[in-house]
Amino acid sequence: MAHAFLVKDIAFQAGLSTATVDRVLNGRPGVRQQTEMRVRAAIAELEKQQTGAMSSGRTLAIDIVMETPQRFSDAVRAAFEAETATFFPRVFRCRFHFAEVMKPAELVQLLDRIRLRGTHGIVLKAPDVGEVVAAVARADAAGIPVLTLVTDLPNSARIAYAGADNRAAGETAAHLIGECLGRGGGKVLVTLSSGRFRGEEEREIGFRRVIRAHYPGIGVTEISEGHGSDAATGTLATAALAADSAINAAYSIGGGNRAVLAAFEAAGRPVRVFVAHDLDADNRALLTARRIGFVLHHDLRTDARSAFRTIMSREPSGRRMIGALLSAVEIITPYNIPAGD
Repeated sequence: MAHAFLVKDIAFQAGLSTATVDRVLNGRPGVRQQTEMRVRAAIAELEKQQTGAMSSGRTLAIDIVMETPQRFSDAVRAAFEAETATFFPRVFRCRFHFAEVMKPAELVQLLDRIRLRGTHGIVLKAPDVGEVVAAVARADAAGIPVLTLVTDLPNSARIAYAGADNRAAGETAAHLIGECLGRGGGKVLVTLSSGRFRGEEEREIGFRRVIRAHYPGIGVTEISEGHGSDAATGTLATAALAADSAINAAYSIGGGNRAVLAAFEAAGRPVRVFVAHDLDADNRALLTARRIGFVLHHDLRTDARSAFRTIMSREPSGRRMIGALLSAVEIITPYNIPAGD
């Protein structure tokens, strides 16, 4: 397999050991096809980054670490890659580390490995648990700025949060659903990918507050720990609908929207109103088909730009920049879907 990179760089990009990468590169037996594909993808990513780095400006390597469904990580990757072109002559080389589900120990191991290898900054979407907070503290102590993306770690040593105001987004969802259901009321199925994420918790808190204050005739049923996957989320949604015949609306905080819709259809239950988050490929298609009514969207390129600028602010002065870098929440309907990139 032809390449122009060090084995350790390919291994780091692919998230594999150097021994495994060496076996792949030299065509040795005992390598799974999936592993070979990961190595090929890592080499392609390094080639793309090398092409973008052909500039006289300084190159800053940053690591983007996310536990999230692929539909969202694809959107984040596209946003960061698009924004890198706007920062010449300074060049950002992005190394992506995505997984749909990671145990806290695996996430901490990855963050520590990045810290020990070296980086100019970490952009992190991770659960708000003690082990992760401690890993962020170690990175900060090593002089590595950590910025949280989409979901915050407010009690950590992160230097900033970039993303939407999640509590306000939840309040907006409650207003949309409350106004649509009106006096008839009903019950809303609220889906979270996991209760470990602060951003999802903030959305739910905002949603429940507005429902309780302004729409007391509307009930709420929550499902969680589907991790945004269609299979697990669909199973949870099916069980919730079977247990409660009053459910007639959905607020999807954590994804798996096709599966939630399929559960309503299997139960023979119409969905009066469906509010989702993020204009990824799935939600764009569902909106176009009018299977969901509203998507609460914020511009990931704005978040990427905030991340780059925040990391640059630590170079070379080490100036600390603490706070929230909020991107506006837009209400997208089937009638105002922005053109795709």
